[in-house]
Amino acid sequence: MLEANTYDGPSETTPLLIAHGLFGSARNWGVVAKRLSEDRTVRAVDMRNHGESPWFDAHRYPQMADDLASVIPEQADVLGHSMGGKAAMVLALAHQEKVRKLIVADIAPVAYSHTQTPLIDAMRDLDLDQVETRGDADRQLQAHIDDAGVRAFLLQSLDVKARRWRLNLDVLADEMDSIIGFPQVSGTFDGPTLFLSGANSDYVQPAHRATIRQLFPMARFAKIPGAGHWLHAEKPREFEAAVSAFLNA
Repeated sequence: MLEANTYDGPSETTPLLIAHGLFGSARNWGVVAKRLSEDRTVRAVDMRNHGESPWFDAHRYPQMADDLASVIPEQADVLGHSMGGKAAMVLALAHQEKVRKLIVADIAPVAYSHTQTPLIDAMRDLDLDQVETRGDADRQLQAHIDDAGVRAFLLQSLDVKARRWRLNLDVLADEMDSIIGFPQVSGTFDGPTLFLSGANSDYVQPAHRATIRQLFPMARFAKIPGAGHWLHAEKPREFEAAVSAFLNA
């Protein structure tokens, strides 16, 4: 069973389940989840091989979709970002009865070519014996990762006290082709679906829309100005407003 952080809200509305992206965690979504819980109960999960959730040898979307289905007692609205968005799409296709409305944040149901293996290599190269503080780890990562924001994001998954990553790096590396890919799927999800993207991101392209509409006939598209792939972190208020408007409609 996946570990989750629950933010209690009004019980008469459909609860919202949030699935984070690669290298993320439920904690990354705490501020957004808390604000969204004004209208509904929100549950943010740690995906398998991330955070406090169990580690498995497989990290593929059918299994991730089943993981999400297992934490939905009856029905939920589901929001997934990036890797979590792909898992949420497969959930909606494979367990349609579990999902009322679907929000897919800055990802499409297609295979991508941008491997994240170099980031895994950088994390595996970290000499944990030399890490007393998060700053120690950040200085080591600088040799491999220039972007301070990326380093800060990755270091949220480092347990400094225990000197261990809360990420199953070996399995994530082995399964990278599956993570950046998208499985063969059948059927459609006929519920309301919002593909919410950052205007500065190129993850969801016009060329993807035919594939999206094949699987999600009710798909709508929206962009958040000034946001990139990390739209919920870069423009949280605008992101929350778009999510709330869609769920409350």
